[in-house]
Amino acid sequence: MFKKLIPSTLIGRSIIIIFVPIIILVLLTALVFYQTSWNIISKRLAESVVADINVLVKLIDDDLEYYAKNIANTDFKMKIKVIENESINTSIGNTKRGILSRRLEQSLKNLNKSFIYDLSDLEKGALIKIQLNKSLLVINVDKDRLYSETAFVFLLWMIFASLILLYMSYFLMSRQLKPLKRLAIIAETFGRGLDAPEIKGAGAYEIRQTSQAFNQMRTRIKRFLKQRTDMLAGVSHDLRTPLTRMKLQLSFIKDKKTKSELELDINEMSAMLDSYVSFVKTESTETIENININDLIKDCIKNIDEKKYTIKLEEKNIIQTSGRTIQLKRAFQNIIDNSKRYADNIKIIIFLSEIGCNIDFNDNGEGIPKENYEDVFKPFFTLDPSRNKLKGESGLGLTIARDIIRSHGGEIKLEKSDLGGLKLTVLLPI
Repeated sequence: MFKKLIPSTLIGRSIIIIFVPIIILVLLTALVFYQTSWNIISKRLAESVVADINVLVKLIDDDLEYYAKNIANTDFKMKIKVIENESINTSIGNTKRGILSRRLEQSLKNLNKSFIYDLSDLEKGALIKIQLNKSLLVINVDKDRLYSETAFVFLLWMIFASLILLYMSYFLMSRQLKPLKRLAIIAETFGRGLDAPEIKGAGAYEIRQTSQAFNQMRTRIKRFLKQRTDMLAGVSHDLRTPLTRMKLQLSFIKDKKTKSELELDINEMSAMLDSYVSFVKTESTETIENININDLIKDCIKNIDEKKYTIKLEEKNIIQTSGRTIQLKRAFQNIIDNSKRYADNIKIIIFLSEIGCNIDFNDNGEGIPKENYEDVFKPFFTLDPSRNKLKGESGLGLTIARDIIRSHGGEIKLEKSDLGGLKLTVLLPI
């Protein structure tokens, strides 16, 4: 429950770390102020009012009621009224109003006379009734005599200042976190295999240090990928020359059995080299452009022999995304070729989901054992124990496909198909 109340963003948590102590400080200050300063102020105001009321009582007792009313109205901010032959209704209790009520009651007791008071509507003043010898003194005291607004102005100012500090904290923290957000975006872009630029150092020292570390990591990864691609391309190129010579030398061999075995080995090596070259092409740079996934799939299946294969394309949505056209087409083509190798009925479904673009490739082949779902994506792995490379089973088809899909921020999943064979799902971000 407590975890759900904590914001998930860094800026939200930072604001809480900064602002919660301020809130606690304001609350403690208000509590201390209420218990001390406001208590003292209320006591002084109540004593002052009762002292003036005592003067008025003495004037009335000396039959100077006219002077008492005049002084009360002009000097004491009070309005008084004397009701002859009237007594206090003791059944009416005093209305309580916190510290002010307690202090007023304590001060009125010093008059040694019966009294009641009403503080329920301070905007109209405090109503006080005091029992004299044969009459009832009714006093309406102006609220300014008992109530100090400066105290609450102080509390309001503290709250207002806290809100200003909160806004300033949010503004400053958001500016500090902008480089971190930019780092997250560029890291995600680089993780999808796109050409992400270097991050310029900005913000706090720790964020600049993180940006510098990311730039160094980015440089190392790009250097490693280039070295791997160059090495594989060089090996593939260098091996083609001796293979070509071997093919020429085969024509001079008269033993048909030996010649057939050598041709098989050479063709197998040629198929493997073709796979290596295809793998190297996935590492080559290509311009990012808008792609219509539906058209790309249609282009991959347009030349399939309909007499040998049953191909069904179900388009639930028309999907547009960004990526490298040639690479994505190569990935889809590898997946379709893999299905053609083991099945004759293929169903492709294109649709949108909450996570992005989904492309399901279903076939009616023998399928793959669940324990080998991850193995088939390993380079050079094949389920065929004979490892017959003449069938094109170099073991790199799905490896290349997943490498391309992942470079676009997507993923490939395997499961059993409704057609009885394998279902391969490609997930791509939009």
